[in-house]
Amino acid sequence: MFILKKSSFINKVFYSIHSQITSHPLVSLFIFSIFIIQILLLSTHYSLHTRQPVAVVVSSPPPSVAVCEDGNIYVYELPNMFNSDLITPCGNLDLDPWHWQCGVATNGGYGTTASELTGIIPASLVETWHRTNQFSSEIIFHNRIMRHECKTLEPESATAFYIPFYGGLAVGKYLFSESTNEERDFHGVKLIEWVQSQPYWNKSNGSDHFLVLGRITWDFRRLTDPEKKWGSKFLNMPEMENLTRLTIERAPGDYHDIGIPYPTGFHPLSVNDIQTWQNFVRAYNRTSLFTFVGAARDDIGDDIRGLLLRTCRNESLSRSGESNSKYPSGTCRVVDCAVTLCANGSSAIMETLLGSEFCLQPRGDSFTRRSVFDCMIAGSVPVLFWTRTMYDQYEWYLPDEPESYSVFIDHDDVSSGKISVRDVLESYSKEQVRKKRESVIEIIPKIVYSDGGMKDAFEIAIDGVLRRFKEERDQRRGETAIDVVRD
Repeated sequence: MFILKKSSFINKVFYSIHSQITSHPLVSLFIFSIFIIQILLLSTHYSLHTRQPVAVVVSSPPPSVAVCEDGNIYVYELPNMFNSDLITPCGNLDLDPWHWQCGVATNGGYGTTASELTGIIPASLVETWHRTNQFSSEIIFHNRIMRHECKTLEPESATAFYIPFYGGLAVGKYLFSESTNEERDFHGVKLIEWVQSQPYWNKSNGSDHFLVLGRITWDFRRLTDPEKKWGSKFLNMPEMENLTRLTIERAPGDYHDIGIPYPTGFHPLSVNDIQTWQNFVRAYNRTSLFTFVGAARDDIGDDIRGLLLRTCRNESLSRSGESNSKYPSGTCRVVDCAVTLCANGSSAIMETLLGSEFCLQPRGDSFTRRSVFDCMIAGSVPVLFWTRTMYDQYEWYLPDEPESYSVFIDHDDVSSGKISVRDVLESYSKEQVRKKRESVIEIIPKIVYSDGGMKDAFEIAIDGVLRRFKEERDQRRGETAIDVVRD
């Protein structure tokens, strides 16, 4: 009934308006125009005064020539034996913490959430910290490249070819057990056989191909001496001569080795996370002059690590044995990794690095250490004793002036007692330390592996590879043009 009455009323209004327009067309047109103007004015006024803010979602731009101006990446689909089958399953991480491969592939290579840092770091950043294995870069890069905006499914259009081989996992399972050279070489030899069957490898002899190795380069360069049984011969094989490899420790002087940062536990989700962390470490109250995180190496000569460990313990307070108001936690703090599990980070390590102005970084089993990156992310200034620990390794990531972000003390001077580490560090003024720390803090975004959306360690590496390949192509074209002119 209501619908019928409403319809009848509308019909009456319509016929009335129609009658008026028919009888007085000019007057009706004028009135109608005034009516429309009033509606527009009221609508504008209402919009300006009552509109609620609208959330704007900014999506990432689709791949374009501008975004990928240096080229596109084609990812080989390797047989599982070269990557996923190499991931060793393990039980509860808390029950098997010393097994180096345990949990290496969890969460795309980032590992489980480091909930033990709750209360030490800002609450808003707890989910960005993980128990990340230092040898997980192969998995991290594979996971990220599969989502990269310059990844192409058409090999004909690619300018770079990525081989997702988990070489570090392949050789790592044999490094600490009785094994033959054939076992350690097996996966590398089979991979070379596989890539040599690919037309794009043969087209360039591997010069536009790259891979990531999650262990140091020396684990893939076994010496020819039959008594030398460490590692594989993968990078010594002639077929690997032109291949570009991203690795956590490179061989100085080898053009095709590119040093990339060790994965640490911090994986920010946004630029805001980075800025929050930078502000946190910048303002942190540091109660020790320096710290050492590591274990002694009693089985090697000139054990500077053991020397520094003893030095730190002896520097628990001031030289006079009285409490030092400037450094209430003592001049030096120690985390002895022979006692504390240091492999994937810990709350003890985080608290110690955050609380110290400087962190001592002697070489370990090799020249580089993940601890250097843990140190810098905590806003502590690294103290280096070998140039190959940082300066000859990570050119794409660090400033050209090493003294701007670090302190260098020659290891020979320390071992001989010629120089006191404490004396050197105490010689820096408060302002000089602040400037060094600020340089370290500015480096942090470049040495973390984030979840995308920022220029992190992964993006810098991929951009660098694409740029290098482009420069090589341009150089070859230039040489070809010169040869044509000569002919």
